[in-house]
Amino acid sequence: MSLIAGVDEAGRGAVIGPLVIAGVLIEEKSQDLQLLGVKDSKLLTPRKRRKLSGKIKDAVLKYAYFELSPAQIDRVVLFGRQYRRLNYLEMCVMAKIIRDLRPDRAIVDPSDVKPERCIQEIRRMLAFEVEIICEHHADRIYPVVSAASILAKVHRDAMVSELRERYGDFGSGYPSDPKTIGFLERIIKNGEDFPSFVRLSWATAKRLRGF
Repeated sequence: MSLIAGVDEAGRGAVIGPLVIAGVLIEEKSQDLQLLGVKDSKLLTPRKRRKLSGKIKDAVLKYAYFELSPAQIDRVVLFGRQYRRLNYLEMCVMAKIIRDLRPDRAIVDPSDVKPERCIQEIRRMLAFEVEIICEHHADRIYPVVSAASILAKVHRDAMVSELRERYGDFGSGYPSDPKTIGFLERIIKNGEDFPSFVRLSWATAKRLRGF
């Protein structure tokens, strides 16, 4: 039985909240995910994503999550050396998820602009043989990566929803969202420090803080 894993992330561009990376494991010839109608999480409504998330967990052999906090992201963005910043941190997590799932083949939506470099770095972190495919927009092409994309997005959305309940409605947490910018501007106007769930290394946060 040949096993295939899909790995993808959610929240990379957000200024608020974690970056979540998820992976799923299936039998290579399984049609279960296609029958569920999985697709790139960005093409689905939140309600549809949540509904599919439970069905995906029931359909796959195994799944895994890893959360990168704003503090972890800030540390590598601000202090990591060249080629050892956020892209590399994501590759480390992707390798960990692949180790947890132990597939024969892993399909990854790469964090690096050069997919081949992503393959080399992930392979270097693994102690077992696995075929690795890194392809941009893999979540639009491979159902197993679409499924990982959905799990990552739903997991991050749940975490962000908890933050909104505690701290007020800051919108999606992305710099393109006026609610998010308004929330951050109010903090600065009140003379307060950004809370721990804000990525201080992001250009948006730096600009608002006058850096």
